[in-house]
Amino acid sequence: MKCLFEIREAGVRYGSADVLSNASLKLYESEFVAIAGPNGAGKSTLLSLIAGLAKPTFGQCLFEGHPAHGWNRREFARRVAVVLQTEPTAFPFTVSDVVAMGRLPHATGLYENGKDTVAIAEALCAVEMERFRHRDFRTLSSGEKQRVLLAAALAQEPQVLLLDEPSSHLDLEHQLSLHRRLRELSGKGLLVVSVTHDLNLAAAYAERIVLLKEGTIRADGPPSEVLSADLLEAVFHVHVKVHQRASGQPWMLYGE
Repeated sequence: MKCLFEIREAGVRYGSADVLSNASLKLYESEFVAIAGPNGAGKSTLLSLIAGLAKPTFGQCLFEGHPAHGWNRREFARRVAVVLQTEPTAFPFTVSDVVAMGRLPHATGLYENGKDTVAIAEALCAVEMERFRHRDFRTLSSGEKQRVLLAAALAQEPQVLLLDEPSSHLDLEHQLSLHRRLRELSGKGLLVVSVTHDLNLAAAYAERIVLLKEGTIRADGPPSEVLSADLLEAVFHVHVKVHQRASGQPWMLYGE
């Protein structure tokens, strides 16, 4: 598989605090990678570093051999889509308008072309929001907004999809639907990197888990290797029981 991102002993410092230290990893096409860890572990900072939104204080974060933060932003956006835990402005955009924003890196004129129309329709279908295309975005629930923002990212037709807590506002049905879709997309060549607090969803759908604590990478590998009771208890400071599905995937119970 082709290596898209290479992070070399990178760190990010805010003031005198190192929020990410000596992070080294490679991310490849056709991977579904979950980034997990407790609050303040550096998950969102690592994602921002990969997204080129944060500049490493030391070390390097390379995308296709060049510093991620140094790419021309339009060229970078054609390849890398980012969905953060923020919403667009409160102007009265329709759902279709918001998804169309994902086509801006490809725009060649003032109006949508045929390819834009197809990409927008396919993205809305992928997140099961096509019947809402004419709704005012402001009237949607938090979960519906989250699905629309994911559709906008998919409309970019990227090589890489970076997600910060993508299922945080979704009900159980749509959490599962989203993760099935992400697994399907990674199987078609997309690199998917998702920050999550849900270790069971990560275990079920991600091929690889990067586990952080206090700004350092504590483990990086398949769920069956990373999600051990001893390591999880050391990272999260809770009692964990790890069970195994018939498929070999781990699943966890927390607490006494």
